[in-house]
Amino acid sequence: MKNILIIDDEEKLRGLLARIVKSEGFNVIEAPDLRSSFKKLELNDIDVVLCDVKLPDGNGVDFLQKIKSSFPLVEVILLTAYGNISDGVQAMKNGAFDYIVKGDDNDKIIPLLYKAFEKVQLQKKVQQLEKRISDKYSFDAIIGKSKALEQVIDLAKKVAKTNSTVLLTGETGTGKEVFAQAIHENSLHASKSFVALNCSTFSKEILESELFGHKQGAFTGAIKDKKGFIEEANGGTLFLDEIGEMPIELQAKLLRVLETNEFIPVGDTTPKKSNFRLIAATNRDLKVESDEHRFRSDLYFRLNIFEINIPPLRERVKDIAPLVHYFVDKFSTSINKKALHIEEEFLHKLEAYQWPGNVRELKNVIERAVILANKDILTIDVLPYEIQHKTENNSKSMSAFSMNSVEKLHIQKVLNYTKGNKAETARLLEIGIATLYRKLEEYNIQ
Repeated sequence: MKNILIIDDEEKLRGLLARIVKSEGFNVIEAPDLRSSFKKLELNDIDVVLCDVKLPDGNGVDFLQKIKSSFPLVEVILLTAYGNISDGVQAMKNGAFDYIVKGDDNDKIIPLLYKAFEKVQLQKKVQQLEKRISDKYSFDAIIGKSKALEQVIDLAKKVAKTNSTVLLTGETGTGKEVFAQAIHENSLHASKSFVALNCSTFSKEILESELFGHKQGAFTGAIKDKKGFIEEANGGTLFLDEIGEMPIELQAKLLRVLETNEFIPVGDTTPKKSNFRLIAATNRDLKVESDEHRFRSDLYFRLNIFEINIPPLRERVKDIAPLVHYFVDKFSTSINKKALHIEEEFLHKLEAYQWPGNVRELKNVIERAVILANKDILTIDVLPYEIQHKTENNSKSMSAFSMNSVEKLHIQKVLNYTKGNKAETARLLEIGIATLYRKLEEYNIQ
């Protein structure tokens, strides 16, 4: 229902205007003065107000400010018997949708109402969208109930309200970008842009252009000026994922931006300013990287103001069950399947698995399982072979003090460091590739 409030102390004129507006399908509420009209605004979901300027208990131009302060989405059209330029100017400054003269501009009222209502509807949609985005990326939307996850969320909540740079560390797939979004949505920058860039995706030249922007003609293919992510993030948050992959040359330029808030686009000579909050993420040990001169130590110290390490899924087994229920519901809905019951053994198998790909791997496994499920129950036969046939011998935990445990942990760390590159892992471990494969099978490292 399109609700219109008409405020005018002249009863006959107000009634005539109400009949005209009602004939267009609007629902009309009437008020003779400012006091009663404000009560009607509080009691009804008003979209547009038609308000006379001269009223018994005040001035419509001044009342406009009160309406906008209490009901910011309501649009106000002011009506006056005598056109007054200064009143009109002040009305527009106070936020009026329009200011028209009775009699002279009567034919404009209905078209203006439709335009004002369209603006209200658009504003409401934007507000709803912003709320959905905020809800999606709130800390409450992070799924899990383990103590380890609760501690991480607590740290993230504390740093969110500050302007401090945050370094998110942890294995691939643990949800670093989810935490970055949640920190942004709960920060002082929430109303501004959240701009994310994966530093491992591009070559040095393209990454430089994406980060700093470029001038037309700066290089072959630069057919026009382009804003970089640093400029786009002005006033908001810049999230640099996989920052450990950033080339050394660009690290020096980024450090300067962090220290001065100034940057120079590729091919330009004039510095520009951008004030943003930086959140960086990596699955590498930047301390080791800086010690071995693969990452600038000065940039590492600048990034490491507040580090949050997100533990792998295998260290927070309590989070697996709620994540499974969430993903099952999500994927069942997306393919129009009725609610699926989860067999207890199905969950046991998932909880016994090591999840080298963490939450991202779990998500993919559940999506596959939901697609394969023929009945209304998820059983272990829809799980991948390596999860189905994980034996008790493979799943039992080793003593933390045993040499086998130390060796397994070290191999896993080097594998994570090389992003699963087995040849590079074998080289760093100084063993043969055949030996590595044997140990991967022995320790059931995926």
